[in-house]
Amino acid sequence: MEKSEKVKEHIFPEDNKKGRQKLSHDCDVCKKSFSRKGNLNRHKCIHTGERPFQCDICGKSFSRKYNLSLHKRIHTGETPYQCNICGKSFSVCINLTNHKRIHTGESPYHCEICGKSFSQSGNLASHKRFHTGEKPHPCDVCNKSFSNSSNLITHKRIHTGETPYSCDICGKSFSQKNNLTLHKRIHTGETPFHCEICGKLFSQSGNVAKHKRIHTGETPYSCDVCNKSFSTSSNLMTHKRIHTGEKLYPCDICGRSFTQHGNLTSHKRVHQGKKQSH
Repeated sequence: MEKSEKVKEHIFPEDNKKGRQKLSHDCDVCKKSFSRKGNLNRHKCIHTGERPFQCDICGKSFSRKYNLSLHKRIHTGETPYQCNICGKSFSVCINLTNHKRIHTGESPYHCEICGKSFSQSGNLASHKRFHTGEKPHPCDVCNKSFSNSSNLITHKRIHTGETPYSCDICGKSFSQKNNLTLHKRIHTGETPFHCEICGKLFSQSGNVAKHKRIHTGETPYSCDVCNKSFSTSSNLMTHKRIHTGEKLYPCDICGRSFTQHGNLTSHKRVHQGKKQSH
């Protein structure tokens, strides 16, 4: 031991004792160290999968009592953290912190690959997976993988048929909240997106992007068989059926099948014409 350290130990014996005890509890699985045994026990639940704290309302389980307390606010509707700018309330403090950045414009999390900035660390982590191609969230039904857990949750509704977002005007329900928002514009007539070239209005931003290709002539979707290119992905998918021979649209009258829905509609008029001639 160096002389200065010996002197320090003599003058501040308690500090030296604390320093030796600072990280005295080691995880026997991953060797991570903790200053308190309780923290080590909570950490071990990661390895064991143990979730001893159960919600008495819905049955969902948690590894930490604190997380159960936060979860229960979903059922009680409790939102104790309020924004002092707009008055919006939140169930957990971190959500309020993230929300306030909408007002301040703060985006403290930067991607070192492309320089894009984010208001939340979780959004940065999800974004980085676009660069790495990492998809750590697999579906346990079909094995399709996703870059973030929210996309996996949305995807699983394909298998379960769950549509938790309902329109309060017509009752139609959707698997994604965004789809409900878009649907409501049918009722309200809202068209918040416009083409700055011709002024045409649209209810969805994606439709503006597709429309603009009329002006630019852009055809970014190419067929990997014949190299023909298209302005929209749906037109490319329809075109590919020429190569695959796939015919998704059968006639319920005669059984004939077609590659495009429009061709089926035109075909059905043949049957309607025959009925009218009789």
